[in-house]
Amino acid sequence: MVVRVVRLGSPRSEDEGTRIGTVRRPPRGVPKHEFSKQNWYDVWYPNLAPSAETVKLARKASTPKEWQTFKRKYRAEMSQAEPARTLGLLAALSKQSNFSVGCYCEDEAYCHRSVLRELLTEHGADVAP
Repeated sequence: MVVRVVRLGSPRSEDEGTRIGTVRRPPRGVPKHEFSKQNWYDVWYPNLAPSAETVKLARKASTPKEWQTFKRKYRAEMSQAEPARTLGLLAALSKQSNFSVGCYCEDEAYCHRSVLRELLTEHGADVAP
C-alpha cells in the first residue's frame, strides 16, 4: 500500500485509489460532478493546502532563497495541531490502502506537493517514488 503525490488532472495510475485534492480552490469551470471523472480529485481537502498568504510566497518565488522562505512558512502551517494530525492519519492509512494527494502545479519541484511529500515521509508514510 502506498500514497502517491500527483498532479491533479493527470491520468490516474493503476491502483491509485482515492485522489485527494490538497488545494485551496476547486478547478475553475468544472462542475462538481465532473471532478472525479476528469481526474481532478475524489475528495477535496484544502486543510493541507498552504494558506492564501503562503501561496503568494510560492507564486512569487524566483530564487532558491525565496522558495526556502515559502517552504519554512508552509512547514510551520503544517506543524499546527490539525494538519499534523492529518499527516499522521494519512501516514497510517498509507500502510493499509492506496490513495493519492495532489495539486494543480505543473512542476512538483516548485509546488507545495513537494513539501507535502517530504512531510508525509517524515510522518512515516509509505510514499511512492
